[in-house]
Amino acid sequence: MPISINSERLKQDIEDLAAIGRREDHGIYRMAFSEGDIAGREWFKQKLEAAGLEVYEDGAANIHGRLGWDGKTPSVITGSHLDTVPGAGHLDGALGVMTGMECLRRIKEENIKLNHPLEVIAFSDEEGRFGGMLGSQSFTGMLTPESIHNAVDLDGVTLTDAMKQVGYDSMNALHARRSPESIHAFVEMHIEQGPILDQMGFSVGIVDAIAGLFKWDVSLIGVPNHAGTTPMHMRNDAFQGLSEFASQLQRILDENGGERSVATIGRVEILPGAANVVPGRVEFSLEARDTEQRILDELQGAFRRALSAIARRFNLMFEFKVLSDIAPVKCSTGLLKDIKEVTEELKIESLQMASGAAHDTQMLATITRAAMIFVPSKDGRSHSVAEWTDMSDIEKGANVLLNTLVKLAGEKE
Repeated sequence: MPISINSERLKQDIEDLAAIGRREDHGIYRMAFSEGDIAGREWFKQKLEAAGLEVYEDGAANIHGRLGWDGKTPSVITGSHLDTVPGAGHLDGALGVMTGMECLRRIKEENIKLNHPLEVIAFSDEEGRFGGMLGSQSFTGMLTPESIHNAVDLDGVTLTDAMKQVGYDSMNALHARRSPESIHAFVEMHIEQGPILDQMGFSVGIVDAIAGLFKWDVSLIGVPNHAGTTPMHMRNDAFQGLSEFASQLQRILDENGGERSVATIGRVEILPGAANVVPGRVEFSLEARDTEQRILDELQGAFRRALSAIARRFNLMFEFKVLSDIAPVKCSTGLLKDIKEVTEELKIESLQMASGAAHDTQMLATITRAAMIFVPSKDGRSHSVAEWTDMSDIEKGANVLLNTLVKLAGEKE
């Protein structure tokens, strides 16, 4: 017999957390280890204690709420993150943590027999103040002393200093690693942050893969010259090269990508940037995403070939620096089947889909069975105050998560 979350309690938790770190522009500012983040974390720990859950904080400052923990039996884990981008909405990350806490409360209230302990985890710095995925990378053993020492935010503040200022030792993150044997499964609930579910009218998405990506910082280098005296055919115009490359993005995706491929030029700087000077240099970002590593590799090759050809045609040089290279992951087919069965039992229509955004699940999937449950984002909006999901959709997604956790925690060893 399915059980249900307490939707009014969950709604109140979401609203109470949303008030922490909110500023005059209505955006939420809980960047990792900032004043707002610390306040949100303290509030969460108090809520866990009030619910009668065991509270544990590991070396990476990941906050665990535990039910039925014995330190021996592999646990079923859910959760997400509490930190935000600057000026954020109220659901990204927070929804997965609040819903996870509500699920553990309901299971405790119903006194359901567990064969596996349950944990809800708020992972640290998912949003990337210091690079992103700090908590889940530490949890899965991906951090090194060097990566911790080198982590710095856009204002030049180091991770080490930021954590020290609020009472943490950053090197302890190296001791937050969990063995794969200690985890039975991981399921994360999250808003989609895209328009698919909203436009197609589904309340629940079942994520079968999370896109990998590569991000480059690209420079096309020509010769700056007088805009009035340099004939068009004698120019080494770097911007013309960029314009040509941008026009070829769709062709390259059509020829070398797949149905889930996307590519974006999101930042452009034209130098020297004067109206009467032929641009001698353009610097721009190029990011591509797909759920297949083979396709990402093909896209990298195709983009390099296109840039080389354009550089020759316009008598330019080109160079690029790799900023990010994240492998895609597949979600557990067994967990997808479990979640689908729960949606059918609850008579909730669902859509199997990919996640184009990165999530903590991407890290957890490297050491355990992992999957995600999406709920719609109104108009696909996220990372802004316009972020919104109807409570009816949240309730449906939360009930799918709740009954999935019951199913997984009831499995025999």
